[in-house]
Amino acid sequence: MPRPADRLGTLPPYLVGDIPQRKKALIAAGVDVIDLGAGDADLPPPPGVVESLERAARIPAMNRYGFALGHVPFREAASRFMHERFGLAFDPMTEVVPLLGSKEGLSHLALAYVNPGDAVIVPDPGYPAYAGGTALASGEIVRYALRPRTDFLLELDEIPAETLRRARMVYLNYPNNPTAAIAPREYLERMVARCRELDLLLVYDNAYSEFGFDGYVPPSIFEIPGARDVAIEFHSLSKSYNLTGWRCGWAVGRPELVAPLQKVKTFVDTGPFMAIQAAGVTAIEQWRTFIPQNIATFRERRDAAVAAFRAAGFVVEAPKATMYCWIALPEGLPSAQFQRKLMDDEGVVVMPGTGFGAGGEGFFRVSFIVPPARLAEAAERAGRVLASFATGAAR
Repeated sequence: MPRPADRLGTLPPYLVGDIPQRKKALIAAGVDVIDLGAGDADLPPPPGVVESLERAARIPAMNRYGFALGHVPFREAASRFMHERFGLAFDPMTEVVPLLGSKEGLSHLALAYVNPGDAVIVPDPGYPAYAGGTALASGEIVRYALRPRTDFLLELDEIPAETLRRARMVYLNYPNNPTAAIAPREYLERMVARCRELDLLLVYDNAYSEFGFDGYVPPSIFEIPGARDVAIEFHSLSKSYNLTGWRCGWAVGRPELVAPLQKVKTFVDTGPFMAIQAAGVTAIEQWRTFIPQNIATFRERRDAAVAAFRAAGFVVEAPKATMYCWIALPEGLPSAQFQRKLMDDEGVVVMPGTGFGAGGEGFFRVSFIVPPARLAEAAERAGRVLASFATGAAR
């Protein structure tokens, strides 16, 4: 029987594991399940987006291959957004790459830049596409543990010098999933400077660029001087526009840096469905009006989640960005054990910290993707499970 490639053995288990199957079984058994696991909100897309998709899908030419070029108005809309939102100019034809969601580009990028054995620095906990793409490119995954000690910032100078010499890329993601940490400008300036010194590709995952609260406005890495020499930035329509299942995003950077990604994509896909790109234009064009009201809903949910989990006995920091709370567990309580008991006994789905890597131990992630009343109910149930561990009643 043919054997799969050895590189598959280096892939870590995917973070959701058997959660979807267990959730389905609970629902079938009549359990009232509250799912706070995935970053997948229950909110509608911007007005007119569905209609735009329908119109475009009825145009025969939009149902043909998009190839690397894709739907030119989508490239132009992404370029306009970068200019209007961040004050940055990028040529839509040579510096924008349409993606099947940012996850696809983040993982395929390693195929463009990583040789077998090359080191790639990934945050731990972190989005699984970083390590997964590295493993599929036969690179060496170098994990940096994001902990409260460094405010969940990845510090390159804490990585051994020999490893840094072998490194080809570093993945950064601020605002951060899953920790909800934000990166001060001084930190980003240091990282850009070090990447330039080390000739290290800085892969900046900016999927939560519009998820800032309380006056915080997340930046683009390209607002930092010198970043164009070393960085590629990834954006997604998934979170900001409630389009998670549509799979549409883009990468942006100087032509010499994004061209290798585009070349890889030429051989592994033929670009996003052009009708979805047309609908993406409709979404992006509403960023000034739609996103503020969308984020206001998430801010209300954030406040409800923070208050409810605090009342239930957890120590919770109010995040300044993202759609997540990263909540600490009592010392010695494994996150996977807590997550399993919470799901099996109370029907509440959260993500264990170790689902994002060993560095996430001691925490669990809550997505505030349901209305405040459901968040309050979930927190109350979680509090009962927490109390059961404190009294020794948990098994």
